[in-house]
Amino acid sequence: MDKPSLFGLTLSDLQSVAAEIGAPRFAARQIADWLYAKNAAGIDQMSNLSKALRATLSEQYTLGKMAPTAVAHSRDGSEKYLFATTHGPIETAYIPDHDRSTLCVSSQAGCRMACRFCMTGRQGLGGSLTAGEILNQLASSPHADQITNIVFMGMGEPMDNLDNVLRAIEILTSPWGYALSPRRITVSTIGLPQAVRRFLDACQAHLAISLHSPFNNQRAELVPIEKAHPIEETLALLRRYDWTGQRRLTFEYTLFDQLNDTPRHADQLRFLLRGLPCRINLIAFNAIPDAPMTGASPERIEHFRQMLNQRGLTATIRYSKGADIDAACGMLSTKNLQTNPL
Repeated sequence: MDKPSLFGLTLSDLQSVAAEIGAPRFAARQIADWLYAKNAAGIDQMSNLSKALRATLSEQYTLGKMAPTAVAHSRDGSEKYLFATTHGPIETAYIPDHDRSTLCVSSQAGCRMACRFCMTGRQGLGGSLTAGEILNQLASSPHADQITNIVFMGMGEPMDNLDNVLRAIEILTSPWGYALSPRRITVSTIGLPQAVRRFLDACQAHLAISLHSPFNNQRAELVPIEKAHPIEETLALLRRYDWTGQRRLTFEYTLFDQLNDTPRHADQLRFLLRGLPCRINLIAFNAIPDAPMTGASPERIEHFRQMLNQRGLTATIRYSKGADIDAACGMLSTKNLQTNPL
């Protein structure tokens, strides 16, 4: 039987490990420091633990980190990493932008939400990642020391794996972990109200809602979960929380040519989001094979941004990077699955 991993364990978990191997309670913080702050490559490097404790720890546990199996480099400086997991391949994107470096992490291998424009959704759900597998995408990134922001916008629906996402955020933000401000973390979801409520109550990370259309029928065609959980359910929940502080609320809106970029859509967005302190992040569609829609041109995206601003909404544009390395989420892992089926 494979040994359990230390990486991805919380301080409470590590205190239990310390008790189990006969180590003093303070050894848990020492182990956490090696795992997260010092990014140790092996248990043998934990030099402030006795040799006997290191030997016992090695007998019962593995460190649990894994290097990427492939790296794709873009001309614009962004990179994509492919990691192997027991559930299938996952991908992670590194996106540098002046003094900001963002790591876009996956929370699942594949996804069961089946959004019409998403390559990951075509894979189906291979499985949910552990907290260690989520955090390994940071720890094993060649640019780990340069990362300033983390976004849960890679493969999978974070709210469909909320237990492990919250454990990962606890480790990312705790002083015994990576000590990252929750304001440096954004979690994206298509909107699963019960999970969103639990997320908002449990942490202070930013929230991004994948909207893509303000009309229920059209959104249901793009995002099938709309049929089970209409966006109004999520909006009603969001209105119970205070968004005037530092925690940010964003609505992600992928623009498709002549589909969701009309004045009618701008008017409905103003009505739908009335009274919510938020911004709308307009996203250029990264084409995927056999997609039934095409992306709006840069000119139409800018025009739609102006329409929203004229209606009192704050709209920004997220410019795509990595077009030369399969920018669309799920493209790299899908190619890997096609070449190396499970």
